[in-house]
Formats: sequence, C-alpha cells, structure tokens
Amino acid sequence: MIVVTGGGTSGHVLPALAIAEGLVARGHAVDEVHYVGTTHGVERRLVPPTGHPMTLLDVTGLQRSLSVRNLMFLPHLVKATWQARRLVRRLHPRVVVNVGGYASFPATFAARLTRTPVVIVSYDLRPGLVSKLLARGATAVAVAFEGSTLPHAEVTGAPVRQAIVHLDRTAERATARAALDLPEDRFVVGVTCGSLGSQDINEVVVAAVERLADRTDLAIHHAVGERFIHRAVSARDGSHGILYRVIGYEDRMAQLYAAADLMVTRAGAGTIAELAVAGVPAITVPWPGAAENHQVDNARQLSDRGGAILIEQPDFTADRLVAEIGRLSADRAALDALAANAFAAGERSRSGALIDVVERVAS
Repeated sequence: MIVVTGGGTSGHVLPALAIAEGLVARGHAVDEVHYVGTTHGVERRLVPPTGHPMTLLDVTGLQRSLSVRNLMFLPHLVKATWQARRLVRRLHPRVVVNVGGYASFPATFAARLTRTPVVIVSYDLRPGLVSKLLARGATAVAVAFEGSTLPHAEVTGAPVRQAIVHLDRTAERATARAALDLPEDRFVVGVTCGSLGSQDINEVVVAAVERLADRTDLAIHHAVGERFIHRAVSARDGSHGILYRVIGYEDRMAQLYAAADLMVTRAGAGTIAELAVAGVPAITVPWPGAAENHQVDNARQLSDRGGAILIEQPDFTADRLVAEIGRLSADRAALDALAANAFAAGERSRSGALIDVVERVAS
C-alpha cells in the first residue's frame, strides 16, 4: 500500500493523482494507492472516477485575514491528525507521498508518528509551508527545479498525469477538437485558471472577446471557474464572428492542450509543468496573491527559456491580450518556437524520475 496525500484545490489534487497514475503505470494496483485529502476540496469530484480508495479529513487552511474559520483551524487539525494516525496504522503503507498543501499535513505527520517513510514532493520553485516544515524529517525530497532550498533535494521534475505525458498534440489535434466541439479551421485559445478560476482574468478575456467579435477565424474556450459561472457573459456561437465558449470547469485538459493553438493560464506549478510536458504555447499570468509571489518564479521557468509569454497581472489588459492573439495567430513560426521551447523544458518531468524515487523509498 502507498498513501498519496494533498488536496484542496486542483493545483494539489491533480499532481497527487499524477503520482498515483504513474505508480499504476509501473504495475501497482489501483486499490493499492490510497488518496488522503480534505472534505472541503475538489478531490471529492476528481478522485472517485479514478478508482483509488480515498479518505477525506475535515481540515482547512489558515486564512490570511482575520476569520472565524481560523478559530477552528487547530482543533480540526489535531482531530484530523489523530484520524490519519489510525488510518496509517490500519493501512500500514510502505511510504506516504506528500504533494503539499494544508490537506497533506495530517497524514504526513501521522507517518512521522508511526515511523512510516515519507517522500516530500515540491513542484513550486519556492516550497510551500508544509513542505518546509516536514522535509527535514523525510526519507526523500523530490523537487521540480534546480536550486531548491529544501534539504537533501533530488531534482526529478514535477508530477504530471499520464494522458499529458504521452500527449502528441499534432497527432491528436483533430480528435481533440471534435471531442470538445471546436472547429478545425479556427485559431483556438484555451483559457483556464485552475478549479477556482480568476475574476481578473475573466474580465480581461471578456473585454478582449468584445474587441475580437468580428474574427471569424478565432475560437476561445473559456473555463471561468465554477464560482463565476452564474455571472458569466453569454457565449457566442461563431455564426457571425468569434466563437466564444463558456464553461465552469474543464477536466479534459489533455484534450484542450491538444486542441488549443494557445493557452492563457495562471502560473501554478502544476500548470507550468503540464504546459512544458505537453509543449503547449501559452500566456501565463501569475496570481499576485500567491505566497511570496511565487507564481512569477514558476512562470519564469518557461518564459526565460522562450517557452511561454509571461505577463504580470497589472500588465494583463485587453489591449495586450488582443495584441498577443493577433501576433501569434499570424505568426506560426513564433507559435511553433514557443511550443518547442516549452517541450524542451518539460524533459525531466517526462522522465519518470519522480516515480523512481517513490518506488525506491517504498522498497
């Protein structure tokens, strides 16, 4: 048995599931990889279809502002940790794999209490608080980038789902567009900002759609976030100009990466890793509210190599987005260069080195 723990947002759930998939691809049974997350996260929807057994604990993160929720943080954390300790004793896993986030603390600390080996997986250039707290006592620490401040770090690349690791964008483009009901003859822009979405980016995209309304050669597939779907503007069917598709959440990311000519995303570490592994041209807009503004560092892992266009949020305007879409839709060579440079940056994450570390510790 192997336990993989993390969760809350898709930025932690999807890397955890990527590790689970990688283990299954190596021959581990689906029911021998147990997921531990939070009752308050998107894992409630994303994990069950995978078939992995799952335990969800009532644990929440600390709010940065004064909040009543913070009063219950410690009692919930203590209770969840003791529940996780009972779970670890019952499952007796060979290793607990921590992908970060507040939901990963109970099971990982329970592993420490029961002397179960722990692998810390850190895929942000600047590690999160849980990774910093628990890395020192871990059996192994796997990181995505050179220069990590975590002790005894091994550079393995980031966890990425198998469908994206093995994605051939050129070969699968037509099939992906048909599956997503996107036209074959238009320049397709995909917009996603994780499971929560981003109102700031949504507003810029909507303004850009207004300015690009007459473009009969353009399609925008926009996942606005479930919390914003009720106030999203109307879609456009493309019969007299731009095709504009609006959905709450997109869980067919491998197909969207194959279908899109260009992506517009935040710069969470998981997203940056996926863009690189699949070789997808992208405009990345780091979330300025991220701890220590670490998404800028993530984005630079691609932009500094010519694999993405980094636009910080104050500069991400409708004028800038319209200009970039206009430039790249007219310059296939520039678009191909972004794709090639991104793909080269994803080599380590495609290598399987992270799963090697987990299996080494498990053995």
